[in-house]
Amino acid sequence: MTAPEDATHRPAGGTPSGAADPARDSGYTEPPERVGFFTDTSVCIGCKACEVACKEWNALPADGFSLSGMSYDNTRELGASTWRHVAFVEQSVPEVAPDAQDTPVDPGDRPQLGLTPVPPSGAGGDGPATEPGGTPGGKIRWLMSSDVCKHCTHAACLDVCPTGALFRTEFGTVVVQDDICNGCGYCVPACPYGVIEQRPDDGRAFKCTMCYDRLGAGMEPACAKACPTESIQFGPLDELRERAAQRLDALHEAGVGEARLYGHDPDDGVGGDGAFFLLLDEPEVYGLPPDPQVTTRDLPRMWRHAAAAGLALLCAVGAGAAPAARRKGHR
Repeated sequence: MTAPEDATHRPAGGTPSGAADPARDSGYTEPPERVGFFTDTSVCIGCKACEVACKEWNALPADGFSLSGMSYDNTRELGASTWRHVAFVEQSVPEVAPDAQDTPVDPGDRPQLGLTPVPPSGAGGDGPATEPGGTPGGKIRWLMSSDVCKHCTHAACLDVCPTGALFRTEFGTVVVQDDICNGCGYCVPACPYGVIEQRPDDGRAFKCTMCYDRLGAGMEPACAKACPTESIQFGPLDELRERAAQRLDALHEAGVGEARLYGHDPDDGVGGDGAFFLLLDEPEVYGLPPDPQVTTRDLPRMWRHAAAAGLALLCAVGAGAAPAARRKGHR
């Protein structure tokens, strides 16, 4: 592969420049296939092996040992020291009363992924179990998902970084060079997913690199390597998208109509994600924005308006100064 003259350069606003491959768009003339993650949350068991593997390989500091009070989640969200975060979402799923069914299908025959056979807390042996907002006999549904940086096709963090600390790799991923980062923090609000965070001790920004060092050695990222259920799948992005579509069709045929893909569409607001997901509920349930947009998309138009306003101001100043100059000349 041939390195670009400026691997950090991208068109302002994250708009495509005619190339579907972000590595080529960044100046690489012969990049390898773009790679990424496909996370199938329907088979995630919440073991956190990905979190541990990520921390061990990247030598990330600990997040502390206090429980958040949000199920078994003690990391809460992605951050400078948490590049993989396993979300635990508990939902009360009431049983459907026979007379309220729209179809003759028995609720017990319908696949309901994430349902545990354990009755809700507080259920006694003599009476029916009831969860708040549920009905007698309701169950607890666990939704688990390993979140990570999305490695957007049109990444706003690249647009706003003034030092080149953020750059696009030949694999199409986005990496922060911590030895170049000056701690300005511009990338933090630019990310539509809230992925990037600054460390409080020195202000530098950190996030997932998709194990750039391992990719260069022909190895898969540590999180995907450690996942026991293959919930996290790594490979060429086009192949992952095909695999995800087949998995979605299989779930729909099995009656899991709520299954959906997130971040796979190249025509979405960020040009498609390098790390996309199969979800079993709305994105907001997992803490994901429903319609992410590259935050720098309006920069070109804003600069044009600023330039037009500046030119108009100069013209106004010139027009006001001309009569005064003529009057001074007549004296």
